[in-house]
Amino acid sequence: MKFKTISPVDGRVYVERDFATIEEIREALDRAEQAKAMWKATPIEKRARYCAAAVDAFVAQADIIAEELAWQMGRPIRYGKNEVRGFEERARYMIDITAEKLADIQLEPKDGFTRFIRREPLGLVLVLAPWNYPYLTAVNSVIPALMAGNVVILKHAFQTPLCAERLADAFKAADLPDDVFQYLHATHEDVGRMIMDERVNFVAFTGSVEGGHAVREAASHRFVGVGLELGGKDPAYVRADADLSHAIENLVDGAMFNSGQSCCAVERIYVDRAIYDQFVEGFVALTKQYKLGDPLDPETTLGPVVRHVAAENIRNQVAEAIEDGAQPLIDESLFEKAKAGTPYVAPQVLVNVDHSMRIMTEETFGPVIGIMPVDDDEEAVRLMNDSEYGLTASVWTQDIDAAIKIGEQIATGTVFMNRCDYLDPALAWTGVKNSGNGVSLSELGYEQLTQPKSFHLRTKTL
Repeated sequence: MKFKTISPVDGRVYVERDFATIEEIREALDRAEQAKAMWKATPIEKRARYCAAAVDAFVAQADIIAEELAWQMGRPIRYGKNEVRGFEERARYMIDITAEKLADIQLEPKDGFTRFIRREPLGLVLVLAPWNYPYLTAVNSVIPALMAGNVVILKHAFQTPLCAERLADAFKAADLPDDVFQYLHATHEDVGRMIMDERVNFVAFTGSVEGGHAVREAASHRFVGVGLELGGKDPAYVRADADLSHAIENLVDGAMFNSGQSCCAVERIYVDRAIYDQFVEGFVALTKQYKLGDPLDPETTLGPVVRHVAAENIRNQVAEAIEDGAQPLIDESLFEKAKAGTPYVAPQVLVNVDHSMRIMTEETFGPVIGIMPVDDDEEAVRLMNDSEYGLTASVWTQDIDAAIKIGEQIATGTVFMNRCDYLDPALAWTGVKNSGNGVSLSELGYEQLTQPKSFHLRTKTL
């Protein structure tokens, strides 16, 4: 059985691949099982050399990767190398900290005893990666899992199958031992069966809330760990003391980059009433400067969304909001490429919005933003928390104490001040509510990829 990747660029079949058969999946799991002990016994320093060499090989393919991303999921080619750079930053950081962060935890001396805690690999980590940031989401788990001594099987989204293959090529170029890293193109049903297989020891999933529920349901049949990163409806709050030009420039980018198809994209903005009109005027003016078009054109700054059905969901949310009283501030005729029935969606800025509208409460995953005025910090916090999601939130202010105080009140995994839509690999990447559970990146990211084992050794018996 085959699957086809339809390019949002022009609707052509860009990739066609066979699904793995049941026998091929069984064999991949068997090979991973056989590789576990060898890789666990491999010193961290040697694991680091393999992984660093794989990163080198991956980065060397940046031009090809950028073009493939444009064809597979529509990101403008001018931005494709950004993902390669982000992959490299996260991978090298996690490689560099492994030896220190996975060192034995030595306890205070106790006469007659030696006591320490060792972090051991879990075994086989199954990584389920999405299409929107196919390399950045995968690297969050793949490199730390390997560095911790786990073997990995990667299953990528059907929209971006070449990404799994590129990673496999990089590890092959690094001479990584056979079967330590594998990938499979598998159906959802077969992935469910893999999750229930006793040879799988942890599942790292990035995707939709619906997909997260399916993963959790499959995992419920076993005592297997699951890390879920499920997206968001991330808010921003612009206080009256904010650097307005900086806030506008960065929030437009945070809302529109990758056509808004980021789990941590800014999807709703609350602005102090004193600067609201000025903010909206600047935001609209900058949004109008985007060029919607063929992502293979170096001049294009806004590409198509991933597929027709996604475009229709975005358009429907906008239409419903307008019908309920929202005011659109962007004339779509400014963007000639935008057409109904295609994945090319014009950017849109909506005002006169409220939380009765889906555009302010449901994940849009498109180049659309709703902006509301607020009277004070208290109102902003209340509205920011009025969401089923909690991945990131940003506060735009020159008062760091205010930002921290506000951040302490927001139900979210990451609080930004004067920036957004970015992952610092030294910080824990996590979410609350329907944004998921578990932690990746930072030293804390190793906790879900290892199992603590306590050593309690009596050295004096008399």
